[in-house]
Amino acid sequence: MSVRHAMLALLSEGPKYGLQLREEFEGRTGEVWPLNVGQVYTTLQRLERDGLVESDGSGEDGPHKAFRITSDGARELAGWLRTPPDLSSPPRDELVMKVLIALRVPGTDPHEVIQAHRRYLVQLMQEWTRVKDGEADRDLGLALAVDAELFRLGSVVRWLDVAEDRLKRAAAGTVATPEPGQIRAPLPRHRRELGIPR
Repeated sequence: MSVRHAMLALLSEGPKYGLQLREEFEGRTGEVWPLNVGQVYTTLQRLERDGLVESDGSGEDGPHKAFRITSDGARELAGWLRTPPDLSSPPRDELVMKVLIALRVPGTDPHEVIQAHRRYLVQLMQEWTRVKDGEADRDLGLALAVDAELFRLGSVVRWLDVAEDRLKRAAAGTVATPEPGQIRAPLPRHRRELGIPR
């Protein structure tokens, strides 16, 4: 998440103070991502240093110093909003690593590892669904954030289902499992190798 660009977006509506920016950020994101005021002021200082915002010049940083976006900041914000995030390389997901490592740890049943994580994820999905049923109808930002989290968690549960199925097929001898140290071709790391247009 880019706090830097979120601050620019809030300032595109007009001049604001640091505490106001923190409150509006949390309100607009459904209070799913809390932000401390120190992070807000550090971000504002960097944005000002980079010429993307300017302050009213009232001296010391603090609750009475207003900030406004510059024309360079508006261009930066517009570019960021329209630039897709780099998803060409898979992230280092801790759960994926745990399942991969569980395959090689003596005395560890990867099925049990998968089940433990599946139970936890389903519990999280139930908690988010309660939030959605309770408050999200009155808050569009919260509704969108909760929907995104439910889809993300659901996709992880589906991946665990696929992993479980692959493990069962490997145990039945229908899927080959690589030997430790076996050399395989590396996954593509660049957009060109993936055939993704720029």
